[in-house]
Amino acid sequence: MHKIIFIGLFLFIAGNATVFGQSKTEEAILIAKDTLKSNDIDPLTPAKAAFYSAVLPGLGQAYNKKYWKIPLVYGAIGTSLYFYISNNKKYHQYRDAYKSRLEGYTTDDFAFLDNNRLIAGQKFYQRNRDLSALVTLGFYVLNIVDANVDAALLQFNVDENLSVRPNIYPNDVTFKTTFGLTLNYNF
Repeated sequence: MHKIIFIGLFLFIAGNATVFGQSKTEEAILIAKDTLKSNDIDPLTPAKAAFYSAVLPGLGQAYNKKYWKIPLVYGAIGTSLYFYISNNKKYHQYRDAYKSRLEGYTTDDFAFLDNNRLIAGQKFYQRNRDLSALVTLGFYVLNIVDANVDAALLQFNVDENLSVRPNIYPNDVTFKTTFGLTLNYNF
């Protein structure tokens, strides 16, 4: 047992003798600089853009620096809100006229319509109001999805050094035109 410990200790000291016997001279180490720029990818960028668009429509597009989309967002949401408010106003006018007629009062605005026309008008404007509310909600969600997807796509490398292009070249055997794709990767 003592022999095994002695041999192990001897091998340990012999193996590390070069480390213990080295002088303090420093060697010059050449470090090559990396000339490629690396874009740090932040995985939370799409979530931030979506959150900003959820808080205030168009803010996610401003976060992505796609300022030209902000008028489109407000135009879409504003137009659908306008139709919602207009249809809601008309619905309440027809409903109030029908209720007042049932109570025995006549209004000058809808005196020429009978009860069936007032009910049909209520249903028509109620349906359009609800549809406008769904369209408004759809544009709001589309605003959030657009900001999220745009922020995610901004992190992709779309440099000219990496591209796929169509190529037309003559065939050497048949002398006919051949179509193909070329994959270019430049360092």
